[in-house]
Amino acid sequence: MPVTGTRVRVRYFASARAAAGVESEALELPDGATVADAVATLRARHPGSLPRILDAASFLVDGVAVRDPDRPLPADGELDVLPPFAGG
Repeated sequence: MPVTGTRVRVRYFASARAAAGVESEALELPDGATVADAVATLRARHPGSLPRILDAASFLVDGVAVRDPDRPLPADGELDVLPPFAGG
C-alpha cells in the first residue's frame, strides 16, 4: 500500500537562508498538514537561530501570502519563508 503524505518544497530567503544553512529543502508531512505544521517541523529540524526568524517571518504558499497558519498545504506545493526585510 503506498504511503500518502504531502511533499512540500521550502525555499528560504535572506537571513532565513543563512539560519537554515540551505537555500531550499523538501518536507514530507502527513496528509492535511498545515503551514503551522510545516513551521513546527522546520523549528525542530533547525533549532539554532531559525526559530527566532520563523517567529517574525511571512510565508507564501505557491506564491500567495499566508494569513492563516492553519491553511492546509497542497501536495507538491512550495512554502517560501520570508524574514522581515529592512530598508525602504
